Amino acid sequence: MAGGGFVSQGGGAHHEGNVNTFVIITCLVAAMGGLIFGYDLGISGGVTSMEHFLKQFFPSVYEQQAKAAGGNQYCKFDSQLLTLFTSSLYLAALAASFLASVVTRAFGRKMSMLTGGSVFLVGSILNGAAVNVEMLIIGRLLLGVGVGFANQSVPVYLSEMAPPKIRGALNIGFQMAITIGILVANLVNYGTAQIKNGWGWRLSLALAAVPAIMMTVGAFFLPDTPNSILERGDMEKARKMLKKIRGLDNVDAEFQELVDACESAKKVQHPWKNIMQPRYRPQLVICSVIPFFQQLTGINVITFYAPVLYKTLGFGDSASLMSAVISGAVNVLATIVSIVTVDKFGRKFLFMEGGAQMFISQIAVGSMIWKNFGVNGEGSMSGGIDADILLALICVYVAGFAWSWGPLGWLVPSEICPLEIRSAGQAINVSVNMFWTFVIGQLFLSMLCHMKFGLFYFFAGFVALMTIFIYWFLPETKNVPIEEMNSVWRAHWFWGKFIPEDAVIGPHVGMEPYGKGV
Repeated sequence: MAGGGFVSQGGGAHHEGNVNTFVIITCLVAAMGGLIFGYDLGISGGVTSMEHFLKQFFPSVYEQQAKAAGGNQYCKFDSQLLTLFTSSLYLAALAASFLASVVTRAFGRKMSMLTGGSVFLVGSILNGAAVNVEMLIIGRLLLGVGVGFANQSVPVYLSEMAPPKIRGALNIGFQMAITIGILVANLVNYGTAQIKNGWGWRLSLALAAVPAIMMTVGAFFLPDTPNSILERGDMEKARKMLKKIRGLDNVDAEFQELVDACESAKKVQHPWKNIMQPRYRPQLVICSVIPFFQQLTGINVITFYAPVLYKTLGFGDSASLMSAVISGAVNVLATIVSIVTVDKFGRKFLFMEGGAQMFISQIAVGSMIWKNFGVNGEGSMSGGIDADILLALICVYVAGFAWSWGPLGWLVPSEICPLEIRSAGQAINVSVNMFWTFVIGQLFLSMLCHMKFGLFYFFAGFVALMTIFIYWFLPETKNVPIEEMNSVWRAHWFWGKFIPEDAVIGPHVGMEPYGKGV
């Protein structure tokens, strides 16, 4: 595998500590913050495909669907107002992520999670009770603030609490919670769509309060991380917490590293200005490029609009919702694969394999749609072997994303930044992610209308580009203690020239640098 970095031969093991029940439970509770993001990702597409919801809030889209029968299937849901219902959340999450970075640094990761869960709860109540489009959008904006706070704080919390040797698996618990949220939302939509009198969409939207309450209550009982406690000046409490999460009495080596990192961080009064320095160029680029590419995989075609997409391709109402459930279940199972393999095979291997799998399946999906709908979109795929093949190809694509770019898009940015720029780095990761989530969410249905089957080739091209980027520019970070990550960049064939010698914290014993190829 190509790329730069080092091979760790047990480096950092002197202070990894034990894998104990306390830290596992703590990280599982924190990871529930992903449920609110996942539930929202899964719920909006199903709701926007429900006829009674469209009749009440988007009557023009409902009429457009009727006119599209037997005509251009690509354009039956093309409405900027309809997509604003979905995408407005992510615009709010983008703005909230910057405020969340300040709260996370000044008051701790726990306070950010509490804030996110509480605001999300209010938004879910507003959405469930909505009587007009304005009320819907305001509710969505509040949901976005909650998502921004959760996505900013939870991955950082997990990376700081977990021992290095299982940091990948525990951090991916956040993505696991996202996929469970998506699956639950798809199941809820399938059930509420069967409710007579057409009020099922209200139940779908209002049930977002359940994961919000789970996150808020869970965060209330969580301890803060040793890193965060140190940032706020309580050394004795931080030492006790480190002992507790490592299950050891002697944590002097790791604690001293945290103290050194904290002292360096205190000298940085402006992390946003600091992250622009050349020595932090690798972190700035990775925290910007990975979330950009994550959204340009086209995954939100599936997570936002799965039922809408399936209806566009000729599936019936129930069949489209059930197809979304199937792809959601594949998403959950494939994320388990990532949890089991990420600390064994490494981040880079999963990125590469997932990229190849997504590229092939995207090309195949685009070709299947071309075969059945042509350029004018006047075909159909309601039932039959082609419909089954298309669903299988989408599931292959979802699986590739779920064990690579899905969880690793959150894991890698959260673990690579030193403490002095960690809140800024994660805010950049979240804000770039949310911005491009907003762009794709807002434009997808219009892009499908105008680019037709070529849209899937468009996303496949970005998948190829981002896989090449990973091949050359991402070093392996598995098993590296989070406060020693500068050693990785120092050993990299490209990023090494940006990292001064004094930036390397706690070099590993037994590291072997490697260059462009291994």
